[in-house]
Amino acid sequence: MAVCFQFQSPLKPINFPSSTTKKVPIFRCKASFSTTTATEVEPVFTSVKSFAPATVANLGPGFDFLGAAVDGLGDYVSLSIDSSVSPGHVMISEISGSSKLSPNPLFNCAGIAAIATMKMLNIRSYGLSLKLEKGLPLGSGLGSSAASAAAAAVAVNELFGAKLGVDQLVLAGLESEAKVSGYHADNIAPAVMGGFVLIKSYDPLELKPLIFPQNRELFFILVSPEFEAPTKKMRAALPAEVGMPHHVWNCSQAGALVASVLEGDVVALGKALSSDKIVEPKRAPLIPGMEAVKKAAIKAGAFGCTISGAGPTAVAVIDSEEKGKEIGQKMVEAFLEEGHLRSVAMVKRLDRVGARLIDSVPI
Repeated sequence: MAVCFQFQSPLKPINFPSSTTKKVPIFRCKASFSTTTATEVEPVFTSVKSFAPATVANLGPGFDFLGAAVDGLGDYVSLSIDSSVSPGHVMISEISGSSKLSPNPLFNCAGIAAIATMKMLNIRSYGLSLKLEKGLPLGSGLGSSAASAAAAAVAVNELFGAKLGVDQLVLAGLESEAKVSGYHADNIAPAVMGGFVLIKSYDPLELKPLIFPQNRELFFILVSPEFEAPTKKMRAALPAEVGMPHHVWNCSQAGALVASVLEGDVVALGKALSSDKIVEPKRAPLIPGMEAVKKAAIKAGAFGCTISGAGPTAVAVIDSEEKGKEIGQKMVEAFLEEGHLRSVAMVKRLDRVGARLIDSVPI
């Protein structure tokens, strides 16, 4: 089972700063995607279970370069050493939560990321069995593919002693994203790293965590209608060219969005989040009721509202959980009345941790 990798070689592990007063690292990845460890590493567990959170990408004017992780929603991957699987290979033994995903690891987000991570670790002597538990619906705009990829990459890494850093895990997940929905890191980076993440560059890949202050409250109001918006279809709707006035406007609003995250200013964050003049105007008409949902959210008191990723989920922001529930109900009503779509509302905090190990069985 051969897989072709075309990435640039990852860096050594880099740790996050312990406080916001220290310089935040930028993760850079150059050269070719290849084995990271010179010798094959040995497993430290017989099995592990990992979790990776949902993500909100774009955040309005931040198309393809801004994303955030959402607490309490995501995918799980259970991984174990399996002597019945050919050494150096991954077998997907079970998928729950979705009947549409392929069990072939070469065509499954979790499988692709697991294989990429095994290649980085130079794993040749052990076969792995993988179980995927989907907590996110496909085509929801909540980073479903990225959550599967991030959970799988972390599971493989933890099984073999956590030798890789977050920058390398993002690369492994990006291999999966590139095959499924395109080469964009605004879901996979926050899924792995947690919090808000700015993609400074794609060539070479440079990632910068944006630290939202610990003492500030931020809630995402996520309203997901019963409607599927495949990323490839929604990307096809985007304009090939952008006029200078809209370009300048979106750049200024993306800058305002980054500043508001770092300052913990949720009101300004919401204002910037609602300001996209390039992507949202093209995608919103493809999601029944989306324009009415945004208006309902703002009227009900949300600081801002836009499409989460490629949609169809609408995301609004507020600084109160109780107020968020009220706003969510108004958004649900708007989806039903204007779009004739049933939907579900959730109010969630920012996930500051990212993909992580949640269970393990030692050797």
